[in-house]
Amino acid sequence: MVLALLVKEPSHGYDLRRRLRAALGPLGEALNAGQIYVTLTRLEKAGLVAHERDDVPVRGPRRKVYAPTPAGHERAVAWMAEHAGPQQDVAEFHLKLVAAAESNLADPLALVAGRRRELLRSLAEAQRAALAAGPEAGLLLEGVMLRLQADLRWLDACGRTWSARAGKAEE
Repeated sequence: MVLALLVKEPSHGYDLRRRLRAALGPLGEALNAGQIYVTLTRLEKAGLVAHERDDVPVRGPRRKVYAPTPAGHERAVAWMAEHAGPQQDVAEFHLKLVAAAESNLADPLALVAGRRRELLRSLAEAQRAALAAGPEAGLLLEGVMLRLQADLRWLDACGRTWSARAGKAEE
C-alpha cells in the first residue's frame, strides 16, 4: 500500500503515515510510525523506491522524499491486478481497495467485481464437490461454502460503500 501511495505522489515517511491514517480511518490509528520507515528502507533496497529529494521543514530535521522507480510503479500495478484466489485475506483486499482509490491505479468497483467472480467460481466448485462427497467431506465443504457466502455478502457491502464514494466524487 505504501508503494501505491508513492505512485500517486512522492512523499516522506511522516506524510505517508498521515496519508495512511487518513485512508484507513480507525485501522490506521494503530499504525506504528517506525514501520513506515522500515518499509521504505526495504522498498529502497529492493529497488522499488528511490530517494528523490530532501524536504526542509520549517522546523525539525530534513525529510527524505521517496518516489517509486519504474520497477516500483510496475509492482504497484501488478499488485492491484493480482488475484490471490478464494483464501485471500479480507484485510489485504481492503487495503488494496483503499490503495486503488488513493493512487488511482485501479477502480475499487472493478476490483470488487473481479473478486466477486473469483468467489462465485469457488462457490460453484465447492457446491459441485459437496454433491459428489460423502457426509464427512460434505460437512467440511459446507463450512467452505458458508465462508464464501459470507465473503460475498461483505463484497456487497464494499460495492455499496465504493459506489457511494464514487457518486460523491462525481457531484
